[in-house]
Amino acid sequence: DGWKKTYLSWPGIGEQPRDPNVRGFDDLVATVERHLGAEPCDLLAHSMGGPIAISATLRNPGRVRRLVLAVTSGGLPALREFMHDWRPEHRAKYPQAATWLADYDRDLTPHLPRIRVPTLLLWGDSDPISPLLIAERLRGMLPDAKLHIVKGGAHDLVSSHASELCTLVAEHLR
Repeated sequence: DGWKKTYLSWPGIGEQPRDPNVRGFDDLVATVERHLGAEPCDLLAHSMGGPIAISATLRNPGRVRRLVLAVTSGGLPALREFMHDWRPEHRAKYPQAATWLADYDRDLTPHLPRIRVPTLLLWGDSDPISPLLIAERLRGMLPDAKLHIVKGGAHDLVSSHASELCTLVAEHLR
């Protein structure tokens, strides 16, 4: 579609080069905030981008129109026992990456009911990193959330099922 889009990467994460101005989670939230326009915008986030988008939405009431959250922890550390710990594999694969994102453990649970924007939750039923329990809990805490489950979808859901999800996202953002 002809929507204006801004794609953000996370400096120091994975293969992204480090940025000396990004020293932690709050710096990533501030990066998103710098890209929020004068008019309310939509935020789409995958995995650890979820707590960043949620935090930006909470810190900027009225500036986010809609959310799309895909296979994220959603800032629910209490459910970590049900999640596969991806951090050792990530550190082994990306030894040069910043460690602070993998150490993120803020609990956004008490703040989630304040997010009253329409939210689309995209989840796979085969994701050990962010299992369906997280999606179901988010759906229960976010006042205007809808959940779409992809059979056989794993943590790479956004890329592996892109054609199926594009239609859902476009409908949600209209």
